[in-house]
Amino acid sequence: MQAEQRERRALLVVDMLNDFVADKGVLTAGKPAQDIIPFVAAKAREVAAEGGRVYFLTDNHSPDDPEFGVFPPHCVRGTWGADIVPELEAVRQELGPRAERVLKTRYSGFHGTDLADRLQRDGITQTEVVGVATNICVLYNVEELWNRGYRPVVYREGVATFDPPAHDFALNQMASVLGAVVK
Repeated sequence: MQAEQRERRALLVVDMLNDFVADKGVLTAGKPAQDIIPFVAAKAREVAAEGGRVYFLTDNHSPDDPEFGVFPPHCVRGTWGADIVPELEAVRQELGPRAERVLKTRYSGFHGTDLADRLQRDGITQTEVVGVATNICVLYNVEELWNRGYRPVVYREGVATFDPPAHDFALNQMASVLGAVVK
């Protein structure tokens, strides 16, 4: 008799960094991003407690990154702006090996990283996404998950951006085009 296989969850926490969340951040989403911190922290603890994994996908740019032709310099490697916000860094430390940081240089956490290998290594079958910015990095990570055969769950109360109309558009795109379950 075959043992029943249980879904193995992963939570992707996207760019909850000082430059995107803190009041003094270069590209801050401000209060909307700050307001999701408790939800993100609770969801990370929940997923880890149930045997899942938490991946903190974090912008980590060189000072001359090509992205700075589109956006002002932000999340430059080794600066305060590239640090995970203190409340969530504490959660990451608390979760120990169940939480990993994935340094990225593009909107997608898959571009030039080993994230796909980590998901496979950890036997992940269900992905969930929270973080910022809904219409940029969250959207492009959901797109990558969809292209890799996942049907990601995106939590409305766990995502934010600095552009409210784009936030609504991105949530709609994720649900209607990328097959995400938006809760």
